[in-house]
Amino acid sequence: MNFHCSLAYAGMAILTEGHFARAITLDLQSQDSIKNAASTIAHDMMGIYTGNHLGDIPGSLPDPYYWWEAGAMFGAMVDYWYYTGDTTYNDITFEALLFQVGPLENYLPPNETKTEGNDDQCFWALSAMSAAETNFHNPPKARPQWLALAQAVFNSQASRWDTFSCGGGLRWQIFPFNKGYNYKNTISNGCFFNLGARLARYTGNDTYAEWAEKTWNWMTSVGLVNDEHHVYDGIDTKNCHEVNHIQWTYNAGVLLLGAANLYNYTDGSDLWGSRTWGLLQGLEVFFRKSIMEEVACESAAACNVDELSFKAYLSRWMAATTKIAPFTYDAIMSYLRPSAAAAASQCSGGPSGTMCGISWKSGSDWDGSSGVGQQMAALEVIQSNLLQQVTGPVTGTTGGTSDGSGSLASGQRLTHNIAPATRGDKIGAGFLTTVLLVIYIGGLCFMIK
Repeated sequence: MNFHCSLAYAGMAILTEGHFARAITLDLQSQDSIKNAASTIAHDMMGIYTGNHLGDIPGSLPDPYYWWEAGAMFGAMVDYWYYTGDTTYNDITFEALLFQVGPLENYLPPNETKTEGNDDQCFWALSAMSAAETNFHNPPKARPQWLALAQAVFNSQASRWDTFSCGGGLRWQIFPFNKGYNYKNTISNGCFFNLGARLARYTGNDTYAEWAEKTWNWMTSVGLVNDEHHVYDGIDTKNCHEVNHIQWTYNAGVLLLGAANLYNYTDGSDLWGSRTWGLLQGLEVFFRKSIMEEVACESAAACNVDELSFKAYLSRWMAATTKIAPFTYDAIMSYLRPSAAAAASQCSGGPSGTMCGISWKSGSDWDGSSGVGQQMAALEVIQSNLLQQVTGPVTGTTGGTSDGSGSLASGQRLTHNIAPATRGDKIGAGFLTTVLLVIYIGGLCFMIK
């Protein structure tokens, strides 16, 4: 994903004399009120999605949104069904999550592979993992299953673990010809950590847990997580000791849920309990009077299209954490409740009068911004207040119905070191993209016949 794009606050709308804000009314003591608010926000968000239009690509958002954010959005829609029970968008979500799997069934679709990063791929896998953990409607047996998709992505990413620079970790970009290949960012490694921890809990396979712990140890060793459990953005492979100290909500959130899963998987070990609590304490930097804020860009109205969605993921992962590490519940809800109320107060803009802004300051009016990121952030933080009404994420032994296949994408081994990129590597990566495109186009031609 592109964290350096110059486009900020996409979808800005101007209030005209004919606009009368309706706003969203939210009573956090009422399940119906929370569900109604979530329904309104989801409706406005899915109104931006065009992948279900004739001639458009299922699972893709229109410009200016990148492919990864569509995968993240459908994770929000899995959550929406999970929390509210509303099946309105299930068919669209189901179609999108399966259409984008690619010929290797590991979310490397030909239309995106050339510019895809490890974090991009992993966000789709995390949505598939959520589908497995919530028993979202399973695909037909002839199609890849949710758990198998998550495993396939994990396997392909484990094969990219790079010990030739900085002693380990995943690079941001998959292919060396893309800008960012020489950057090892927290979200790529954090997603891998999160996915491994959740796969360990779901399958009971220690190998996933070992990889997750290996990733955590590497991240702490290079300073991406400090002793106070503050989480930073990344390091350049040319100077592994020079940490980019910018802090984003989703980096902290992705590690929080991963640590909580390992706490659960290890039967409540003190080690992972301490790490989970430490990460939760470290979240204080993102809250002002208990209301969530993207501190790196929000106050200056400088968040780009990607960054406008980050609060959605922190909300999502904080809520999920309470289900598998119950000792965090009171602390997390002390953040989610006031943030939800503040987010609802921002949902009074756009043509509908209910579009949401991103600045959730207490008592503030709509900030004039709107878009997928703003909608998703408001949706996740509000619907998370229904978490007491749902069961926790299932596993393969506690009612999970999704089938796995650890061999998917197994042509890329679970342990594999990659050498520094050469000109031949770049040519090879381009060749792989071409091959995938040929496979994809051939498949389209077959379907058209």
